[in-house]
Amino acid sequence: MKVDNKTIVLTGAGSGIGRELTFALLEKGARVAAVDINETALKETRKLAGDKGKNMSLHALSISDRSAVEALPEQVLTAHKQVDGLINNAGIIQPFIRINDLDYDAIKRVMDVNFYGTLYMIKAFLPHLLKRPEAHIVNVSSMGGFLPVPGQSIYGATKAAVKLLTEGLHSELAETPVRVTLVFPGAIATNISDNSGVKAPHPAEDGKKSKFHPMPADKAAAEILKGMEKDKTRVMVGKDAKFMLKLYTTSPSFARNFIRKQMKELLD
Repeated sequence: MKVDNKTIVLTGAGSGIGRELTFALLEKGARVAAVDINETALKETRKLAGDKGKNMSLHALSISDRSAVEALPEQVLTAHKQVDGLINNAGIIQPFIRINDLDYDAIKRVMDVNFYGTLYMIKAFLPHLLKRPEAHIVNVSSMGGFLPVPGQSIYGATKAAVKLLTEGLHSELAETPVRVTLVFPGAIATNISDNSGVKAPHPAEDGKKSKFHPMPADKAAAEILKGMEKDKTRVMVGKDAKFMLKLYTTSPSFARNFIRKQMKELLD
């Protein structure tokens, strides 16, 4: 679905990939209903968008708040008269610790935002999208949604749930005007750790350099939007995500051990 003259609801619009997606959508002539828990960050996104920021509406809420999400479609329709697309980009990570050391409050928080937040947004907006001549849902999973990463096992479980939810949605909506795209980002240069309230550990310098570097958020946003406009079923973002999917498909045991060794020093 081409986004020109369309209204797109975008979560996590206050920073990172979400902020860059906002800019890219506005540049292509879309209207953006920008959603984020951080109102200050939303206002900063609109300020940075310049003159095109007039085509944004700001909606400060937590997507884990079902009541707030259920009230959102009416607010978007009041601001823009229509809604044509939904990009579920918002998400948080867990503390970098093993499941045995992770408390239930942290587990629930990650599940509420990453899975239930995505589900609430879909349930709230899908009835409206089905009324449009064409519409689109984009759900952002993660490389951790198909490959286990020690120290992020609960985060990965939520993103795996988003993966299967999206694939099921794709099948259910196959004969409707609503297209569905699933996104698997690898390492992206964002402030997700800070936004999640998590201190990100760094491996000790051992003289080795990884051939993979975090992709800039604007390039990731461009890849996602390109996939959306081409109605792609799946979008792999970053060389690391593409490489690890191929490796995990070819040899799951080898891939798991590879990641386990990478994460070991961060958890010990």
